Amino acid sequence: MENQHFPFFIFISLVLFLSSFFLVSQKWNKSKSPNKTLPLGPWRLPFIGNLHQLMSDLPHRSLRNLSKKYGPIMHLRLGNISTIVVSSSEMAKEIMKTQDLHFVDRPQIMSTSIIFYDCTDIGFSSYGYYWRNMRKVCVLELLSTKMVKSFASIQQEEISNLISSLRSNTPDT
Repeated sequence: MENQHFPFFIFISLVLFLSSFFLVSQKWNKSKSPNKTLPLGPWRLPFIGNLHQLMSDLPHRSLRNLSKKYGPIMHLRLGNISTIVVSSSEMAKEIMKTQDLHFVDRPQIMSTSIIFYDCTDIGFSSYGYYWRNMRKVCVLELLSTKMVKSFASIQQEEISNLISSLRSNTPDT
């Protein structure tokens, strides 16, 4: 007779454990991130965020329709990444010209930190003294006129290889 209540007891224990785990993790995530005021945006699903609203043949039209509903600046979650979408030319000018130093940094993602040597390459490093020096070295040493001209023969060879490959793969009409 006591064994009849055992599965029910396990079920109740599991539900209580999962609900307490969910509440603690939510509280921990809220305390970990600073309190930010984000623009309004559409509802989102867990894990994929707003990706389901952009999955169409013409995602730019989906963004246009969302901007008509939520305004020229809106908040979307693309998977795990929080994204601000600006669809107004005045707001874009404000962000890109006037407030550019506030928006210039790149997100620090664990995968880029692992693959790109703790984000010390030019593509993923944070804006600052180090990035400006890396950019200067690249422009002066790698992208100078002398260096670009030194690769002209290789570029011509690769272009001719591409053209011959395209000719061999196109059907005769």
